[in-house]
Amino acid sequence: MPNITVEHSPALDHVDWRAFALALHPVVVETAAAKIEACKTRTLRTEDEVVGAEADPDAHAIVHITLALLPGRTDETKAKLTEAVLELLRKHIEPTDGVSTVHASAEVRDLDPSYRKYEE
Repeated sequence: MPNITVEHSPALDHVDWRAFALALHPVVVETAAAKIEACKTRTLRTEDEVVGAEADPDAHAIVHITLALLPGRTDETKAKLTEAVLELLRKHIEPTDGVSTVHASAEVRDLDPSYRKYEE
C-alpha cells in the first residue's frame, strides 16, 4: 500500500513513466500519510481506445491513474491527492504530434478489507 496503477495510450509511450512514479511517490507520502517504501507503481500500456464518435483513434490519448490505499483517508484528502497527481502528470506529459487531446484522470479508492500482502 499504496498500490498505484497508471494506464496509458500508446501515444504516450514517450513519457518517462519511471520518472513520473519516482516523483509521484513523495506526493502520495506527503498528501496521504503513506510510507515511501510502501509505494508501488505499475504502468500498463493499453492497446485500443475509443473516445466518443472520433474516427481518428490517434487524435486522442488517455491516461488514468488509480491509487489504492488502505481505508481511513477523508474524502478531502483523496480529492487533494487526485488533484496533486493530475498536476504532476501535467508536468510529465509533453505535446505529442497528431494528438489533439490528452484525457487524463485519477482516482483514489480504498482497498477492500480482504486485502493482504506479503514480502519475501
